[in-house]
Amino acid sequence: MNTQAALTGIENEPKVPASLSPPRNGRKAPLPFHFTHHGMEDEGGQRQAELFYLQKQIQSQTPMVIVLADGEHVEGCIEWYDRRTLKVRGRDKVLIYKSAIKYMYKVGENGL
Repeated sequence: MNTQAALTGIENEPKVPASLSPPRNGRKAPLPFHFTHHGMEDEGGQRQAELFYLQKQIQSQTPMVIVLADGEHVEGCIEWYDRRTLKVRGRDKVLIYKSAIKYMYKVGENGL
């Protein structure tokens, strides 16, 4: 049993990587947005949160960094989306399958 688990009484507590721990200045670090891939029809609340997030980024034309499952980074503004894809305008216009997205974050924020 580790020391933290001994103090909290939880033995199987997940370990949080240092990159996700709160910054020392007291402010919360922004977490990247993760897509849910399959079964979205069953998870209405998560789907609504995703739609709200994407619509907000489109309206404000927020520059985003989209990290793909293979590690590639795509930088640009989201122009539109549908159930399975995003259209991103950066140096080029790119159509990205949501299933290929690992996570995304706003330019200037720290990703994982």
